[in-house]
Amino acid sequence: MKHWHPASWQQKVAAQQAKYPSTEALGEVLAQLAGLPPLVTSWEIEALKLQLAAAERGEAFILQGGDCSEDFSDCSSPTIANKLKILLQMSLLLIHGLNRRVIRVGRIAGQYAKPRSEECETRHGVTLPSYRGDLINGQAFNAESRTPDPVRLLRGYGRAAMTLNFIRALSDCGFADLHHPENWDLDFVQHSPQAAEYKRVVAQLSGSLRFMEALIGSGNSEMNRVQFYTSHEGLHLHYEQALTRKVPNRSGYYNLSTHLPWIGFRTSDLNGAHVEYFRGIKNPVGVKVGAGMTPAYIQALSEKINPTNEAGKLILIHRFGADRIAEALPPLIESVRRSGISALWICDPMHGNTEATASGYKTRRFDNILSELEQAFDIHRRERSILGGVHFELTGDDVTECIGGARGLSEAGLERAYKTQVDPRLNYEQALEIAMAIVRHAEV
Repeated sequence: MKHWHPASWQQKVAAQQAKYPSTEALGEVLAQLAGLPPLVTSWEIEALKLQLAAAERGEAFILQGGDCSEDFSDCSSPTIANKLKILLQMSLLLIHGLNRRVIRVGRIAGQYAKPRSEECETRHGVTLPSYRGDLINGQAFNAESRTPDPVRLLRGYGRAAMTLNFIRALSDCGFADLHHPENWDLDFVQHSPQAAEYKRVVAQLSGSLRFMEALIGSGNSEMNRVQFYTSHEGLHLHYEQALTRKVPNRSGYYNLSTHLPWIGFRTSDLNGAHVEYFRGIKNPVGVKVGAGMTPAYIQALSEKINPTNEAGKLILIHRFGADRIAEALPPLIESVRRSGISALWICDPMHGNTEATASGYKTRRFDNILSELEQAFDIHRRERSILGGVHFELTGDDVTECIGGARGLSEAGLERAYKTQVDPRLNYEQALEIAMAIVRHAEV
């Protein structure tokens, strides 16, 4: 690609980057990272790209979900397994209801950095750098913790590698076997309002699977395992560059830290460092699309990120908010269709619906999340477009961070298990309720 190399982004203005006290220490860590094995392979990336192209045509559906920001402490077997369980359960409902293949992409094994609205945070007259995720600094409010430390990049790589290793082991050993969906049950939700409907779907799918195997006279090995792909916001450009490699027998560069990196809303300047970096890698690339982005911007973005108009390459993840999507989204869809741009549309109904309660909790209302999602399906249908997937911040843990849902979680109820350090997530029950709503509202 003309005038591009993995470090060419350094000639541009880079937003949301950590300010390290020692450039020499950062350089030493990056040199170590550059010599470590990749976390994913180009074969996996190319396989995902083919599946994303199918979703673009309406032949598959992408379920992308996970934590707003992973902590290093999340690298534990129960936490990882619970994240996979909720994605598996949601995907089972979607497969049953949509009659389409579901591509499972976790916000996992690398979502360790987060953009922040303010460079610094002040408490009781003391001002320190904002917490930017475990990849950069610590949560504790003291100077030592909040000072960016490049050694954390190595720790993040290690946690991502261990997480990926466990995911692959679970997938290969039968954890995701469709014959045994009981493996995916979460103990604390046996009495969930969604449990009965989920059990009914599982029973129907299990019966259908047994019927097909009896018909053909053997089992299907593909039913014994499920492919999981990883994704994270490619925010920390030095880290992403260090894991960007050429591979044998393929042209160009791959970001081998994850399968599907994306550009966040705050770092999507066409002339900025993030777009410069992402335009050169072979991975599929997601871009968060929100208020203020025009048809002209989308066309220019496509020309930069996907100049050959390759199917499955560019993913537009729209996030406007329930009260803005009806006005803002249709012109963008019309422009993409009229221009012949090849792109996969995904709805992120979380980030445009964030608010704060009177008691200071950052939250999202389930009704607003659901409203934006339902409007998205209706708008794409009217505009003769395909909504090919959804993007959620969710967790398999028993948290109380988003208001509403089947149990009617109130503002007062947030206090019981509000655990997020950054953005509020859907809990298990709310995530299943959303999956059922997608099935009800999507055009089959």
